[in-house]
Order: sequence, then C-alpha cells, then structure tokens
Amino acid sequence: MGNDLSKIANEIDKLFINLKEGTEITAELVQDNIGISKDFNVFELQNALGNKDILKVNQIVNYFGANEREHPMVMLMSSLFGYYTKILKVHFLHDKSKFAAASSLGVNPFFVEGYMRAAHNYPVPKLKHIFSYLKEYDLKSKGVNNGSLGSGELMRELMFKILH
Repeated sequence: MGNDLSKIANEIDKLFINLKEGTEITAELVQDNIGISKDFNVFELQNALGNKDILKVNQIVNYFGANEREHPMVMLMSSLFGYYTKILKVHFLHDKSKFAAASSLGVNPFFVEGYMRAAHNYPVPKLKHIFSYLKEYDLKSKGVNNGSLGSGELMRELMFKILH
C-alpha cells in the first residue's frame, strides 16, 4: 500500500468489517484480507541484506521493481542509509551488550542481534563502498548520470553491488 495513509486506513476498516469480534489479527490474516505480503517490505529487505540472503533480496527487489509506485526508490534509499549507518555504528560501539547497543543505536533490544550479524557480514571497508553506492544510486534515481534505467533496474544493480 505504500505510505498513503488514507488507503491504509481504508484497508484497516475493511479488515475490521470482515473479522469476528475477538479475532486475533495476525500477519497471515492481514495478507489474506488485504493482500500485503510481510515478506516484501523494506524491513525484510534489510534483514535479507544483513544476512546476505541473495535469493530473498532479489525476490523483494523484483517485487519492489514491479510495484514502483508503492515502493519509491527515494524511500528505499533513505531506509538503507539509516540501516547501514546503524551497522557502521555497531563496529565502533565500546559496549556491545544487547541493551547498551540498543540504546546507542536507538532500536529495540530485539533487533540488536540482527545488527550484530550484519556488522559481521559487512566490515567497515565494505560499508564505505556501500555508502558510495547509496550516494551514486540516489543521484541516478534522480536522473544524474542515468541514461534511461527505471528504479526497478537501479534497485537491482544497487543490490548486486551491495551483496558482491
């Protein structure tokens, strides 16, 4: 659904109309009634990138490329910049305990393990390259040094560079 709040509110209203009172709302229930897949969002992309899960990254990016209006490149770039910034911070934490890291990163302690794993998979020199790629592809998405590639193609190229 993207970031259109009126569309999201409308879909939530439909969901409540179709539910029996007292029904627990699960991801599967939302997917079945609204059609959103929890497997294809920016958070799952970040998780797949952190784990270097090439297949999952490609599935998500292909979905994003086929649904460019719902997944604009500018939003993806912003999310990835924030994600890789947190991974870089992990490398320089003095106290890498779960709660200290969560506090320093500004995340729930539940997510710390994922950032730690991603930091293991992305050493500082690789992160320097990733930040360079993010800048390059952000500019390309805005038309700078980009012949005629759409955001789907740009996302696929960016993911390839990040993962390899």
